[in-house]
Amino acid sequence: MSSEHFPAPNGMLPYWRTEPHRLDNHRSTEALPKESDIVIVGAGYAGSSIAYHILEQTPSGSKPPSITILEARQACSGATARNGGHMKPDIYNFVATIEAEHGVEAAAEVAAFEAKHVYAVKDFVENKKIDCDYTVTKAIDVQLSSDHFQKLKNGYERLLSNGCEPTKQARFVNAKDAESFSGVKGAVGCVTYDAGSIWAYKFVLHLLEKVVSQGVNLQTHTPVSKITKSTNGSSSAARWKVETARGTIIARKVILATNAYTSALAPQYQNNIIPVRGTCCRIAVPPASTAPRLTCTYTLRWNGWDYDYLIPRADRSIVVGGARTAFIHDLNNWYNVSDDSRVLEDAVRYFDGYMQRNFVGWEDSNAYTDRVWTGIMGYSSDGFPHIGSVPGQEDQFILAGFTGHGMPQIFLAAEGIAKMVVGDVAFEETGLPRLFKTSQARLDRQENNILKGGPGNGSSQAKL
Repeated sequence: MSSEHFPAPNGMLPYWRTEPHRLDNHRSTEALPKESDIVIVGAGYAGSSIAYHILEQTPSGSKPPSITILEARQACSGATARNGGHMKPDIYNFVATIEAEHGVEAAAEVAAFEAKHVYAVKDFVENKKIDCDYTVTKAIDVQLSSDHFQKLKNGYERLLSNGCEPTKQARFVNAKDAESFSGVKGAVGCVTYDAGSIWAYKFVLHLLEKVVSQGVNLQTHTPVSKITKSTNGSSSAARWKVETARGTIIARKVILATNAYTSALAPQYQNNIIPVRGTCCRIAVPPASTAPRLTCTYTLRWNGWDYDYLIPRADRSIVVGGARTAFIHDLNNWYNVSDDSRVLEDAVRYFDGYMQRNFVGWEDSNAYTDRVWTGIMGYSSDGFPHIGSVPGQEDQFILAGFTGHGMPQIFLAAEGIAKMVVGDVAFEETGLPRLFKTSQARLDRQENNILKGGPGNGSSQAKL
C-alpha cells in the first residue's frame, strides 16, 4: 500500500470554497521562520482549532509560544471544506458496536463527547459572533431496510439496558409513521436526535483570522515533504526539522493535523490512516418551487453500507454526500486514493433527480444538481481517530484519522491536544475518550475495519 499521499496541487473547487476569505492564500511572512516553538502541519478544522486552543491555554501573563501553521494548498482546502456540512454526533449506531467490543463505559464516553460538540460549537459561534451558518436542528436517520432498522433498534435497546446515558437522547419512529415523519419515500423507520449544520470553511477561517491576529505565522502553499529529528537550532529543546521546498523550520514540537495525508510524514500510520475518496453535491431549488421546505438534517440508509447524508441550506439548496453505490464496488475508485482534482462520473450521474426520487412532494420541484465535488478523508482502520503523542516520538503529536466523522470530534479534541502541548498533561487527564488515544498497540493492529463496511458484509459502522 502506497504511503506517498500528498495533497493534489489542483484540487477541484467545492461549493464551500466559492466565497474565499482574505486569508485563503496567505503568508504571514515572506520567508519561513528558521525556528518555531510549535509547527502545526495542516490548516483545516484540526490545525486551526489546535492553534486557537494553544493560545487560549497559555497562562495569563506568559508569552505565548511561537506557532507556525504550514498548509500544502490554500487555507482549509482539504476535507473540511469538502464535507456535507453536518455537525452530527453518533449516539446509537457505531456506538452499539463500540459497546459490544469495548464495554458500555467506553461507548458512553464516545457518545457523550460527540453529543457535547453540538452545543459547545453553538455557544462558541454565538459568543464569538462567527458568521458560519451554524444551525442546531434535529437529525433524521431514515431507514429503508426493515432488517437493518431492527438491527439498529436491537443495538439501541441494548445500549439503554446497559446504561449508556447519551443514547437516551435518540428517539425511534416506527414503520407506520416513518414516511410521514421524514418525508422520505419508502421509509420503514427513523431515528431522530439533536444535530447541527455548518459552513465549516467559514468557521475555520474565523479561527485562522483570530490566531494570525495574535501572532501565529500562517504559510499557505507550503507542503511539508519530510519531518526528521534534529539537534540543530539555538534552543537545546529544538527536536524536529520540518522540511519544505521553501526552506526548513526547526521546531521544538510538531503537531500533525494532516488527516488523510498523515502517512506521508509519519510512515508508521501507513496501514492505520487510509485516504478515502468521498463525493458531495449541491442541489439547487428554483425560487418558485412549491416543494416542502426541509429543516432537519438527514441520513438515508438502504442497508449497512449504502447511505447518503444531506443538509438543507437557508437558500433552499440541499447539500448531499454519499453516492456510495455508484463507486464502492471498485476499490480503485475510492480506497487509498488521494486525488481530489476530479470527480467520478458515475457519482455525478447518481445525484440527477435525487430529491424527486427520494422525497415526498419533490416530484415537480425542478431541483437540479448545481455542483458535484470530491474530497479525501482519512479513514482509521479501527474506526477511531488517532489523538495524542505519536508513539516513540517525543514532542510530536497527532490529531487525525476521523473516518469522515471529524466535525463532532475535532474542536474539543484539539482542546485536549493543547493541554498536552502547553501543560504536558497526560492523555488520560484531558477528558478525551480513551479509545481515541493513539498508541503502539493500535499501530501494530492488523485488522482493517474500513473494508468491512462494503457490500456483502452488513457492517453498520457508518461515518458521516
